[in-house]
Amino acid sequence: MTTVTVKASKIYDVQIERGLLSSAGEKLAQLFPPPRKVMLVTDDTVRALWGDRLISTLREIGYTVFEFVFPNGEASKTTATIVGMWEALAEANLTRTDFIVALGGGVVGDMAGFAAATYLRGIPFVQFPTTLLAMVDSSVGGKTGADLATGKNLIGAFHQPSAVFCDTDTLQTLPASIFADGCAEVIKYGYINDPALLERLQQPFTNDPEAIIARCIADKRDLVEADERDTGARQLLNLGHTAGHAVEALSNFSISHGSAVAIGMVLMAKAAVTARLCAADVPAHMEAMLKAYHLPTVCPFDAAALAQVALSDKKRKGNSITLVLPSSVGNSRLHTISADTLADFFAGGLH
Repeated sequence: MTTVTVKASKIYDVQIERGLLSSAGEKLAQLFPPPRKVMLVTDDTVRALWGDRLISTLREIGYTVFEFVFPNGEASKTTATIVGMWEALAEANLTRTDFIVALGGGVVGDMAGFAAATYLRGIPFVQFPTTLLAMVDSSVGGKTGADLATGKNLIGAFHQPSAVFCDTDTLQTLPASIFADGCAEVIKYGYINDPALLERLQQPFTNDPEAIIARCIADKRDLVEADERDTGARQLLNLGHTAGHAVEALSNFSISHGSAVAIGMVLMAKAAVTARLCAADVPAHMEAMLKAYHLPTVCPFDAAALAQVALSDKKRKGNSITLVLPSSVGNSRLHTISADTLADFFAGGLH
């Protein structure tokens, strides 16, 4: 087992190992001695695959387990689902000494965390991410939320989990496209500030998934500890996301998050080269890496449409928006531009 400790406003461990779901009750009992109530939040796909295993170990250790299950996918990441979750928590009469367990990918974790942050003005929650993307990105760092019709994650709160348990057995049940989504976020860390990770990714990820996952979590941990509230260095984690979220929205989410981030990274690298802010070899290096992990690199939308959506993003501040731009292979930086020049900037990456 590998453990990464996050020292944010709450100190917690991220454990990475095969079979963690089977020992979940024992591990959680060290944090939250039973008897207590637990609300398991998951989606219908993950419930069928892994729900029984987790519930049985929770009940064996002495927890009373309730469930809130919703249809899988980004389309469920809405205020209506959040309201349903609040009502379920209230009907089960969970108190501030009880807790939520999030079992699933990023959608599950984000919404369960937001419900935990807001129900009774805050109760504990624990993450059991079941996708690669959730393991290396969304389960760590305390960002929680849901989507509005106008854009992704426009409501939310910072609420750190009490623990994160990454059972790498769950990766075996991921469709290839969902695994590739997570690879986009893994690769992102390399281009932010970890050239050694890019070197390791020249060999198949599956050679040592626990080590790669732990390295990505440690990279994120360092940025979260430096800037928990996302006002400075932590924004580097948005590499590929400003354009990527726009790609997702314009496709009506038919293009997945990881694929959209991959497209967004290449677009921003090319735009940065056009603006003479990036070494000329970065886009080709990035395209080759992403293609090796079966990710798309070509944006199907025009600059004006991308900019219109991106300017409703939460990263906009008044008439400016801060972009994350690669400067060389394995290094990125923040660059703020005027909002009314964003379309022209994107246009420089669409070639």
